[in-house]
Amino acid sequence: MSNVEKDPSEVVCRSGSLPGPKCAQSDGAPVEIISSRDVPLGGPRAMTVRRTLPQRQRSLIGPWCFVDHYGPDDVAETGGMDVAPHPHTGLQTVSWLFEGAISHIDSGGHTGTVLPGEANFMTAGRGICHSEVSTEDTEVLHGVQLWLAMPDEHRKQSERLFEHYEPDPIPISGGEALVFFGQMAGAASPISQYWPALGAEIRIEPNTEIVLDVDPEFEHGVLVDLGDIAVEGVEVPTAAIGYTGIGLEKLRVKNRSDEPGRILLLGGKPFEEEIVMWWNFLGRNHDEIRQFREAWEAESEQFGEVVGYVGKGGPGQNESGLSRLPAPTLPNITIKARKNPPPHVQN
Repeated sequence: MSNVEKDPSEVVCRSGSLPGPKCAQSDGAPVEIISSRDVPLGGPRAMTVRRTLPQRQRSLIGPWCFVDHYGPDDVAETGGMDVAPHPHTGLQTVSWLFEGAISHIDSGGHTGTVLPGEANFMTAGRGICHSEVSTEDTEVLHGVQLWLAMPDEHRKQSERLFEHYEPDPIPISGGEALVFFGQMAGAASPISQYWPALGAEIRIEPNTEIVLDVDPEFEHGVLVDLGDIAVEGVEVPTAAIGYTGIGLEKLRVKNRSDEPGRILLLGGKPFEEEIVMWWNFLGRNHDEIRQFREAWEAESEQFGEVVGYVGKGGPGQNESGLSRLPAPTLPNITIKARKNPPPHVQN
């Protein structure tokens, strides 16, 4: 998915500290609440997504640097998803759906349909572009779009990868887990991993607490999709993330609702490199981001070409008549550093 904000924030992430919100603590480990903000995804009817990462409070959880949560949306009202070809550098995109279907085409020559419970990973490396359109038979669209930052030793690879994985549900006490990235509960994903990380959908039975064995070297975030969810005894609102930092060996999550609950567990070893993130590009400094933007606007082979895109406006264009998304204007200043807090709950 593209970041379609007309004036995207510049984000530099590196080790350090910033003043932040007070944490909440009940009867367990402290939890930092990362709230979401609404972002229109573009087009005349502008499907809205709820974005928790990146933001000033915290820009990364492990290598996870971008989290959009959307739906359930009635496609008849919102028009669904129609993101014209757009570029990426230095990251992996992850598409994960709860309802609906999305057609994916990228400049690596890959096509695929994103379906509920099936993970689709695209590796940008030096450069890639892709389009995403909800299918004609989709009535309700509900899911998440995630990005993973790639470390310096891998981020300039020229190969454009597209990987698909359908994890089997793994029974856990009080629910089940679908591990689509990394490993947990005896399950392991075969998806290429460039930095140690975890991604899993976890379903929780009504009025039930689950206890998850987690890697103490990972920081973790719990994104709430369904249910009345408490992490370590602390209530986490729907579409927000409950962040716990490193050091935990067991993570307690309770669904206090009479209905089934659902969360996304995102974790990873704290990302050690400084990154600059602007629009759909991940780089290491302002000049590199400027070069990426110029290459995209020049239709450089660095990003290739999407062949076969059919948007809501017909073959080759979206509902606004665009055949590809133009890059926003860079700010008229050098991108300044923004520090990501240490991998601990902010006090």
